[in-house]
Amino acid sequence: MLEYKSMFIRVRTYIFYLLALFVLGWGFTTYKEVFLGLILGTSLSLFNLWLLTKRMDRFSKAFDEGKAVKSLGLLSRIASAVLGTIIALEYPQYFNLFCVIIGLMAAYVVIMIDYFIEQSHLHNYRKKRGE
Repeated sequence: MLEYKSMFIRVRTYIFYLLALFVLGWGFTTYKEVFLGLILGTSLSLFNLWLLTKRMDRFSKAFDEGKAVKSLGLLSRIASAVLGTIIALEYPQYFNLFCVIIGLMAAYVVIMIDYFIEQSHLHNYRKKRGE
């Protein structure tokens, strides 16, 4: 249970750095719509990750207590993605739709990168110990 919480903290930190880069891109380049789309999509992606982490915590508690296990909230995560898409379609002068969709996938890409980094650290640690 603590493993996914520590993973969430790491991924959240990486996404905040990514959002900071997007804000700098929005502030210092002429591609305002692209970076606003990335900011919107990545923010919603972070919200979805937070929502999934909270639901996983409830799922784990219910499973440990032997209670009926509820959904992990797929509908609410889809609804937030639809909301981001609707915002981008309603205000195309501010948000690039393609970049919103890319931003919605940002958390999943960051999770995969984090997994490979953690596996590399684990492999190097075992190698040092002689396992």
